[in-house]
Amino acid sequence: MRHPLQRPLLRLGAALVLILLVPLVTACGKPGSPPVKGPRPEALPHYHVDRSFRLPSSPTWEKAKRRGYLIVGAKEDQPYMGEKDPATGVYSGFDIEIARMMSASLGFDPATIRFRTIASANRETALQNGQIDYYVGTYTINENRKKLVGFAGPYYLAGQSLLVRTDEHGIEGPRDLDGKRVCSASGSTPYQRMQQDYPRAQLVGYDTYSACVDNLLTYQVAAVTTDDTILQGYAAKVPHELKVVGKPFSKEPYGIGVPRSDNALRFALDDALVVHERNGDWQKAYDATLGLSGRKATPPPPIDRYPAS
Repeated sequence: MRHPLQRPLLRLGAALVLILLVPLVTACGKPGSPPVKGPRPEALPHYHVDRSFRLPSSPTWEKAKRRGYLIVGAKEDQPYMGEKDPATGVYSGFDIEIARMMSASLGFDPATIRFRTIASANRETALQNGQIDYYVGTYTINENRKKLVGFAGPYYLAGQSLLVRTDEHGIEGPRDLDGKRVCSASGSTPYQRMQQDYPRAQLVGYDTYSACVDNLLTYQVAAVTTDDTILQGYAAKVPHELKVVGKPFSKEPYGIGVPRSDNALRFALDDALVVHERNGDWQKAYDATLGLSGRKATPPPPIDRYPAS
């Protein structure tokens, strides 16, 4: 049997291109390659812009109003969640749609948003320094982060899981990672959980999950661990190369990060989330983005409108 490292480089290259570059055409490629999936513009909801909205008690909103547009932090390498097309620079995914519907509720045309890619380890700093107005990017709400930033939401409940190669049959859960190299994003909740709860795994950290997936495909790590939403997106891109295994072993409530002192903005975003969940925008956005990965939507969790500190 041929050793995995001796697989043809062309096959590996095709997988990497599909995952990391999201090519614009699908007619070419090796036989059996899965079709490139992505949000169809006509399937995305149209968000009503509340032109009468005002929030003078929010310094973040006031600054954006003077500027004329919102600056939103996001991820660029998470299929169906937050992904940037390298050819056009356009961001797409469920998190991107959440950011767009929030913009409309705050009185800004979603088309004017300027997205800024922020790595997991730099999210709090970006909010504290005013580099971004809010952040939407698989951002788990937890008590430690609440000491540094504010959170609206949650708008989705995910769970930590594992991504492995399809020829891997010895890993079904985190207990199977003892002595094995496993990759996650530095500074992320999944990275911290592996450090604390599964210290026998050999943890490798990078700024992006795409770097982890690159290492997985080249047999440098045995698994990638993060939220199942993110992993399912990568697996859906190349189902012949990658698979998600086992059951989620955590609960990850996704929130919208805001400056910690700007409670007015936080509460306004909470209100907006409720409106968009009730009017069907949330479900339509999900179906057109993360739903394409084959993952069924779970009902959004109750809003945690915790008191101002």
